[in-house]
Amino acid sequence: MASQEPLPGPVAGKRRRSGQSPAGWLLLTGTMAEAGDGALSVAEWLRALHLEQYTRLFEQHGLVWATECQGLSDARLVDMGMLLPGHRRRILAGLFRAHTPPAPAPRLTPRPVPMKRHVFRSPPVPTTPPEPLPTAGENEGLPTAPPIPPRRSYLPPTCFSPTSTSAPDPVLPPLPAKRHLTELSVPPVPPRTGPPRLLVSGGWHTSSLSSSLPSSLLIPDLPPHPMDGLPVGPTPSPPVIKAGWLDKNPPQGSYIYQKRWVRLDTDHLRYFDSNKDAYSKRFVPVACISRVAAIGDQKFEVITNNRTFAFRAESDAERKEWMQALQQAVAEQRARARLSSAYPLGVQGSEPPDHAGSLELRGFKNKLYVAVVGDKVQLYKNLEEYHLGIGITFIDMSVGNVKEAADRRGFDLTTPYRIFSFSAESELEKEQWLEAMQRAIAEALSTWEVAERIWAVAANRFCADCGAAQPEWASINLCVVICKCCAGGHRGLGAGVSKVRSLKMDRKVWTETLIELFLQLGNAAGNRFWAANVPPSEALQPSSSPGARRCHLEAKYREGKYRCYHPLFGNQEELDKALCAAVTTSDLAETQALLGCGAGVNCFSGDPEAPTPLALAEQAGQTLQMEFLRNNRTTEVPRLDSVRSPEKHYSVVLPTVSHSGFLYKTASAGKLLQERRAREEFSRRWCVLSDGVLSYYENERAVTPNGEIRASEIVCLAVPTPDTHGFEHTFEVYTEGERLYLFGLESAELAREWVKCIAKAFVPPLAEDLLARDFERLGRLPYKAGLSLQRAQEGWFALIGSELHAVFPEGPCEEPLQLRKLQELSVQGDSENQVLVLVERRRTLYIQGERRLDFTGWLGAIQKAAASSGDTLSEQQLGDSDIPVIVYRCVDYITQCGLTSEGIYRKCGQTSKTQRLLESLRLDARSVRLKEGEQHVDDVSSALKRFLRDLPDGLFTRVQRLAWLEASEIEDEEEKVSRYRELLVRLPPVNRATVKALISHLYCVQCFSDTNQMNTHNLAIVFGPTLFQTDGQDYKAGRVVEDLISHYVMVFSVDEEELRKQREEITAIVKMRVAGTASGTQHAGDFICTVYLEEKKAETEQHVKVPASMTAEELTLEILDRRNVGIREKDYWTCFEVNEREEAERPLHFAEKVLPILHGLGTDSYLVVKKHQSMEAMLLYLASHVGETKHGMMKFREDRSLLGLGLPSGGFHDRYFILNSSCLRLYKEVRSQRPWSGAPETVSSCGSTASCLTPPGGQSHRPEKEWPVRSLKVYLGVKKKLRPPTCWGFTVVHETEKHEKQQWYLCCETQMELREWFATFLFMQHDGLVWPSEPSRVSRVVPEVRLGSVSLIPLRGSENEMRRSVAAFTADPLSLLRNV
Repeated sequence: MASQEPLPGPVAGKRRRSGQSPAGWLLLTGTMAEAGDGALSVAEWLRALHLEQYTRLFEQHGLVWATECQGLSDARLVDMGMLLPGHRRRILAGLFRAHTPPAPAPRLTPRPVPMKRHVFRSPPVPTTPPEPLPTAGENEGLPTAPPIPPRRSYLPPTCFSPTSTSAPDPVLPPLPAKRHLTELSVPPVPPRTGPPRLLVSGGWHTSSLSSSLPSSLLIPDLPPHPMDGLPVGPTPSPPVIKAGWLDKNPPQGSYIYQKRWVRLDTDHLRYFDSNKDAYSKRFVPVACISRVAAIGDQKFEVITNNRTFAFRAESDAERKEWMQALQQAVAEQRARARLSSAYPLGVQGSEPPDHAGSLELRGFKNKLYVAVVGDKVQLYKNLEEYHLGIGITFIDMSVGNVKEAADRRGFDLTTPYRIFSFSAESELEKEQWLEAMQRAIAEALSTWEVAERIWAVAANRFCADCGAAQPEWASINLCVVICKCCAGGHRGLGAGVSKVRSLKMDRKVWTETLIELFLQLGNAAGNRFWAANVPPSEALQPSSSPGARRCHLEAKYREGKYRCYHPLFGNQEELDKALCAAVTTSDLAETQALLGCGAGVNCFSGDPEAPTPLALAEQAGQTLQMEFLRNNRTTEVPRLDSVRSPEKHYSVVLPTVSHSGFLYKTASAGKLLQERRAREEFSRRWCVLSDGVLSYYENERAVTPNGEIRASEIVCLAVPTPDTHGFEHTFEVYTEGERLYLFGLESAELAREWVKCIAKAFVPPLAEDLLARDFERLGRLPYKAGLSLQRAQEGWFALIGSELHAVFPEGPCEEPLQLRKLQELSVQGDSENQVLVLVERRRTLYIQGERRLDFTGWLGAIQKAAASSGDTLSEQQLGDSDIPVIVYRCVDYITQCGLTSEGIYRKCGQTSKTQRLLESLRLDARSVRLKEGEQHVDDVSSALKRFLRDLPDGLFTRVQRLAWLEASEIEDEEEKVSRYRELLVRLPPVNRATVKALISHLYCVQCFSDTNQMNTHNLAIVFGPTLFQTDGQDYKAGRVVEDLISHYVMVFSVDEEELRKQREEITAIVKMRVAGTASGTQHAGDFICTVYLEEKKAETEQHVKVPASMTAEELTLEILDRRNVGIREKDYWTCFEVNEREEAERPLHFAEKVLPILHGLGTDSYLVVKKHQSMEAMLLYLASHVGETKHGMMKFREDRSLLGLGLPSGGFHDRYFILNSSCLRLYKEVRSQRPWSGAPETVSSCGSTASCLTPPGGQSHRPEKEWPVRSLKVYLGVKKKLRPPTCWGFTVVHETEKHEKQQWYLCCETQMELREWFATFLFMQHDGLVWPSEPSRVSRVVPEVRLGSVSLIPLRGSENEMRRSVAAFTADPLSLLRNV
């Protein structure tokens, strides 16, 4: 090849900024035959275009040599699989340049270099000045083109030569500029006479250039080719040359001028109604302007090939400025057009539209011609003006949003400045317009900067899973780049397996560290690990079906079927150690392999300074390792193949289901249908379900479907109640692509048949039992439950009435959840990551909102099913004992706050408050929390009475009501009680449980009749007419109620133990209220408190009813029973009271009552059930300890107040303590740390007997302080701000008779010393009974309880992990002391 002359400075700099190397801009000179270049391969040609990722695609279609590509068209490239319009344009432009005949030789007369668009100055004086732009008085034609500067050697470009067997040095085709780095493309210009001159970008095949010519004349500053200059991202606005107010003559030729705001930029002349308008009334491309002429005083015309625009300025000087600006803009435009490449520029635009056609626009009488071009929507009056290039306005889609309108053919394009309401010809056409505009929005909001940086690595230019070219998505935790089709499959795996982000749109995600991580790992390292053993028969192709894609991705990432196993696989401890070592190095591939083989991302490193791998990486300064660990913090570990259930739905071939018939369908929606769809919005479609695809056609004779829904993409099928929409019977289909399809029919039988067929098509055999009954909603959802809380799985759910049936991979059994009996139904998390929490007795289920559309539908349906659905008792929300929650709430509130209220149930509350309260309770009683001070007891009692009185069937039912009334007339008491018991058994279960709960409550009320004046007779007078709905006309109703209260124990078979607990509970409540210790803000109802299991987290909390008689041991066993936690030998589960403000915790004694503790808890305290790690060592110490005293030195600090400010003062000092069965004594000065062996025992001031401390000299010491031991509360831990000298400390709290609290802080030297002191405290306070001696309490093994296949929530972390946390005491002493 000939030597290349370096490019001139400005041009070379510009091309380097465009991302093109000088070698890529070689000018094709001479014919290939003359040059000896036999042929140019497609690979080399595409490499020159920076599109080498399509080499494999071209070769697959038989295009090996560049000459074979000559006949390619835009449609052909789309059929081949090239979806990006910019890349298609780049290839077509390159082909055009290479195959266009050469331009004539340039003239020797030099011409000036055109100015840059954004520089407004007088042009330099050229060698031959250009002719002025023609005016109205001149009849001359357009000026001839200025001469081109001479070149010493010039060879015209040639076309591709025929294919040859030898290609020693192929000449590369022209290399277009990168789209996102070039200037804005020039608008179209009218066609010129004469053949176009072709200038191919590139260097010069010459040996030298004239040194006498200035460099600025050798090569002008060339603008980019119109096709190549189109930006990929948002198009930058061209610079404004001039703007101002002008009077414009309307097109009808009227003499009345209209004032318009006119703006001229390098591309368009536009005029607006106001200078504040965003969208013009008209735009004229500068390229279409043929001349500018003055037509009189202050007037001038802008003349195009087919139309003239007349304007009038305020003065002649202003008109001159406008004419000069227009003439200069036109001249520069023509100069750029002459210097542009030989692309056949027409006036219809430099970029073909993505979608174009006629639409109706509200506000316009006639239809407009609309074109979607790149990231803009252009509006024209008609097709003719579209071809001429003169339009109304264009809309930048970077600020646009498209949504469907109420009209089934209409849609709205919304911008911050205006709403454009369009209407299409048909529903199908509307969907096409919506899709085209959505693509334009994505194009406007996207950027190629991240993609091109990540594609710099060759392996990242193809999808890591199927090999598709130019992938635009990525999994940031797996560090692989994937295509759009595979991205949908990755989303189906769940965020716990793959976190999918866009390379173009998720700009905030792509930090410099994450981009560098993809450059270091990416597809090469990812597939070396995840795809090391993929059989050719199971490999994905770009054309693979969604089902095959999903199956492959499940096997690859969720199961780890093809991964390269690490040598340490299976040895968890060694994997964790290796991970801790790897994160301190730059070996990212090793970290990826270790995490993929099961290493714990949050494992304990053994270093208290850096307890986790993330902390180790931060300590070592490995930022890439830190980024990788953060992204994989919640990633699930792939399951072993042997553990995988063979019935997993994604690996099962679904049976073939066929069905066809007419359905009425609305347009698909991207959100829930909140409003009723009218009958007119449905379109009749012929639908065919076959081979796992639901296709819908215009009619039964149509061949091409209007659309289709693949069964593998269906995630939910819902059946609304009849008459919800215009058709009486409808059903909804939800897909993975977040689309909702609504179908309707008049016949219930046909609708049911369609629902069953569609359900059979997408539900696997594992869950086919769910189809046996008519369901309201059916589908698959990610969930967490049982022993797999760390990773989400996919289960199948069916909502049938108020029951939620579930089928999980662990077993084929259905799991019915009684939604009305839930203890809790709540939604946790933010709007992007919502979790539905369903808490039923003995189990908790977490349903995740992976797909927002169908999850929102499930959430609303479940909440509706869990609410009260009617007025009868069985239709209410129910508690554990089948008692309506409404009755629970009211009875327990009155028990807590109204037992001593005079005239309770006889007095009526305010009607308005009672009605509001009853409405809220009927709507969702589970979420209502009655609080003293907010609701009066009379309002609550009136709400309960009204609820019972308004029951349609009554509490005693209409059928048995008469029998109850007749039984009250029996004179023999024993016979009467026996009859009542018979009738009680005949009542429905819910009614029977409610009667017992209500009479039990009234029995408690009459126990305090001395205070509340409501004895048995008075209560019977009130409740008789209410329960029997007699309006006081039958005295026998009151007699029944009075008999039931009087014979409560016998009628309901209440044993002595139950009666004793009930009396203790109400006695404790009354005492606390009298003493004033009950909190006025405590939630009423069930004395409900929140208790956590092992740690304070949302997923570990439990809401428990705490009666007055409940002990800490009973509460602990209740929590463990709910979570199905078995107690092994030497497991010491205890309930702890945790005070976060004091950074301390206290293990409750097993016999300690919980209710008084709850009333004394502050806002920063809570209860948690966990293992007492030091109990075994404490019991061993007590068993071997001789004597009943404990004494020794400890560090002591008293919490005093300075000037009443509550500020602690002083530090820790050495003090000597003696603890015996009655007192804890503090000695300030002790010369001997052991008591004198011969000292006599004396009685202390608190009545205890102890050995007096006597120094060797014989002096006795009096204690400085002395506290009764039974009034002390001992908490493990000392808050950090006090700077304790050791981490083995505890806080002692003493409450005086005046209810004043005093606190002391004590610190021991060793952990063993702390355990000994704490064990002695427990021993002294509880008379030596530290732990229950009954074997059933110590080693109570709870059998596995499974309702179906749902296990209960497991423990968080193993015992070894809890013990390891002891090593972290320097970072958090409280976490250490929680193990004590």
